[in-house]
Amino acid sequence: MAEPTLDQRDGFIWYNGEMLPWKDTKVHVLTHGLHYASSVFEGIRAYNGKPFKLSEHNARLIRSAEILDMAMPYDVAALDQACRDVMAANNLSDCYLRPVVFRGPEQLGIGAPNAKIHTAIAAWVWPKYFSPELLEKGISLLQTEWCKPAPNTAPWESKAAGLYMICTLAKHEAVRKGYTDALMLDYRGYVAEASAANLFMVKDGKVKTPIADCFLNGITRQTVIQLCKDAAIDIEETRIMPEELLAADEVFLTGTAAEITPVGKINNTTFNVGAVTLQLTKLYTDLINQ
Repeated sequence: MAEPTLDQRDGFIWYNGEMLPWKDTKVHVLTHGLHYASSVFEGIRAYNGKPFKLSEHNARLIRSAEILDMAMPYDVAALDQACRDVMAANNLSDCYLRPVVFRGPEQLGIGAPNAKIHTAIAAWVWPKYFSPELLEKGISLLQTEWCKPAPNTAPWESKAAGLYMICTLAKHEAVRKGYTDALMLDYRGYVAEASAANLFMVKDGKVKTPIADCFLNGITRQTVIQLCKDAAIDIEETRIMPEELLAADEVFLTGTAAEITPVGKINNTTFNVGAVTLQLTKLYTDLINQ
């Protein structure tokens, strides 16, 4: 039997302060966020009943909304409690939470200062982003022509829905050509990230990751950087050219959905799932299960 589509699941969604039946939580077709991308969101994983870095995610959600000139009607504490309430209402322990904030249908047009700011939080069971077989040997990335935009052309510090348009196009291109995901450069030609996950490389035992100055500084990225420091693993945030990346000993991705995902191939260059990647995966797994 096929899995129900996301709009036809059973359960409950927290919407503007109320716990509503999942199938009854709807928005109008003339919602501003649908037409003009005035929407921000978060992805949060819960392990053993505990949402990982919950307050950090909700603080970023509020900051993302502020960057898009949307005044949030809830503070971090209220959002944290709403996330826990959604998990309880749906009887979930290990799950994925998706808070989303958007301008509603109260006003349509480029400028919509009178549109209400709506907030919703859904939660459901979402297994590993990539299959165990892929994780064992590493996923494949295809360098795409789609690039991360210059910082003066997009609100890159916000987890804004509109910024994921080029990520979707990049991912679709890669999958059509037989790869798992896309490798995206930035507007200068430096390595940026995958379609929706930050990137790390390992060379001679040293870990490097691109400077997050035109793409989202992921919470999992920050966590892995700290894990490296705590474990005395040499870590550097730096500019990385594509040819340097292809000469790496190991490559891996990080993200809430992806967690730590090894990369086994970029274009036609292959990589091993090495000791540093495995060490950080264990450290991260231990941390999220505390």
